Amino acid sequence: MIELQDRPAETAPSPRPGIYPAHLTRRVTTEHGITYVLRPIRPDDADILQRFHGSLSPDSVFRRYFSLHPELSAAELKHLTTVDYVDRMAFIIIEHEDLVAVGRYDRIDTSDRAEVAFLVSDHYQHQGLGLLLLDHLADAAWACGITTFIAETQADNRAMMGVFRSSGFPVTARLEDEIIYVRFPIAPTPESEAAREARRLRWAAARAAALR
Repeated sequence: MIELQDRPAETAPSPRPGIYPAHLTRRVTTEHGITYVLRPIRPDDADILQRFHGSLSPDSVFRRYFSLHPELSAAELKHLTTVDYVDRMAFIIIEHEDLVAVGRYDRIDTSDRAEVAFLVSDHYQHQGLGLLLLDHLADAAWACGITTFIAETQADNRAMMGVFRSSGFPVTARLEDEIIYVRFPIAPTPESEAAREARRLRWAAARAAALR
């Protein structure tokens, strides 16, 4: 079974714009015994992305989009599902045929910085899926020459800040007008690798206990 913190093999193909990176697909099992598929998004995921969006609570939608946004337009669906897998990347997590979480980064202009964001279905929160997405986004971004992630979140979004601070990356945060502006380098460090290994061992132990 592929663990949550597994990285792409050292011999993985180099990222190429517009080429679907099928080798980044993973099967992952949580400590609760639920198996998911994590893979890069595709343009034909528009329908499941719309269903996912429609299943979210107003609070979850507001925290992601900073506004009430009950439905994605056709143009938004095309933008969100059509990425080049280098400057713009998105991963989705699927259980059976349902999308339960999505995370993405978008490079800022031609810099080595990218904005990162992710969203987890209300019924699947607090299972570590946000960290799972962040780990894989960081790996993909680093392979494409991106060195720093930035993000914005509401000041009271403790869950999101918890994900960032649990990553092991050196996070800096600035509060302004009830918005927290987050920034952190994504280069692998002893601290970030130790945090990953601790998560891997914790999840593996929990899964083993659940099977007894």
